Amino acid sequence: MAKNATVYVCAQCGGQTSKWQGQCPHCLAWNTLAESIREATPRRFQSLAASGEVTRLSAVCAQEAPRLASGLAEFDRVLGGGLVGGGVVLIGGDPGIGKSTLLLQALAEIAAREHVLYVSGEESATQIALRARRLGITADLPLLTEIRLEGILSTLRAAPPRVAVIDSIQTVYTEQLQSAPGSVAQVRECAQELTRHAKQSGTSLFLVGHVTKEGALAGPRVLEHIVDTVLYFEGDTGSSFRLIRAFKNRYGAVNELGVFAMTDKGLKGVANPSALFLTRDEREAPGSCVVVAQEGTRPLLVEIQALVDAAHAPNPRRLTVGVDGNRLAMLLAVLHRHGGVPCYDQDVFVNAVGGVKITEPAVDLAVALAVVSSLRNKPIPHKLAVFGEVGLAGEIRPVQRGQERLKEAAKLGFGQALCPRGNLPKARIAGLEVTGVASLAEALEFFRRL
Repeated sequence: MAKNATVYVCAQCGGQTSKWQGQCPHCLAWNTLAESIREATPRRFQSLAASGEVTRLSAVCAQEAPRLASGLAEFDRVLGGGLVGGGVVLIGGDPGIGKSTLLLQALAEIAAREHVLYVSGEESATQIALRARRLGITADLPLLTEIRLEGILSTLRAAPPRVAVIDSIQTVYTEQLQSAPGSVAQVRECAQELTRHAKQSGTSLFLVGHVTKEGALAGPRVLEHIVDTVLYFEGDTGSSFRLIRAFKNRYGAVNELGVFAMTDKGLKGVANPSALFLTRDEREAPGSCVVVAQEGTRPLLVEIQALVDAAHAPNPRRLTVGVDGNRLAMLLAVLHRHGGVPCYDQDVFVNAVGGVKITEPAVDLAVALAVVSSLRNKPIPHKLAVFGEVGLAGEIRPVQRGQERLKEAAKLGFGQALCPRGNLPKARIAGLEVTGVASLAEALEFFRRL
């Protein structure tokens, strides 16, 4: 029998090489090769298809299966409306952020209607029972404390559950490989076998994943390609609020956002997250502007704060929290060129209140007005909501879902809105005075008249 050979596997693409190198020869990533064991005999995998015959698309009977509600409205929103039979969801986040708590609460809600299974490789049954008691969970959940893949699959096949949780995928190992649990080979093979079983049995599967110090999911990058949905649990451990965001979803919209509040009885969904991000002082302060952002299908009102101060160093600082720093540098250049507002000798700090991260360009106009407001020490009215993309030529471009954004602002009591001219509503919105602008110069003139 041939001996197993040592190989080096890339954590990003899964490529293999016989010698260690600083750069992966396959994906050209640096410092991603880790030592692993190459098996002497290759494994044979069972195909997901019933046969190897070619099937025509018109002959496939595709029916929309009803989704299974998790009992947590914010969780269902991020999943795209509920759980899909045979769907595999990978959820990652920092240690102690609340991943296991969220899934334990969801399973407790589903257990009243369907057969479920909670598989833990990190905690004992006693520890899980103590957490369930602390959360006030009374459901009699089936628990399995096992890290061996063969044992987990045997339990899943003996009594297939409707929903199963594997906590976590980095602790599971298969006897077919000799590498340690958590290695690239173990994580990849275990995830593939569990996904194969979920597709064949129709079980909705949750995989809990660890994250690296950079915040990315630990393990090979191919792990995110295997699963159907990738969720990230975000939030500061010192804060009571948690954000769950979909970065990949084959059954729903990406960038969907769910907001939870961590209490002594577990995670509670926040039905109106805009109120969370709009906790403002009674007095109007310079540098504060409200933007109507769009997270998935939900309009979200967030306060943008800017602080502009004279630089005391040769290189002025540009610091952002929750907003793209490269876009801030671009906006400052546009403000100087097309708005006549120089900031080359000023330190500029921009913050999105509440710990939310806004990646869409609709925040541009709000950031620009907040910077000008702080620079000129002139406050922006509390009842003004702003959104719009700023182009390099100084134009204000329209954004998606402008009507929904304006209606959300009116629903929350805002009396004025500044938006791109292309997003002006066709019909008047009750209680909201909407002003459309086509250029940055028009927006600054509107701000001057306030």
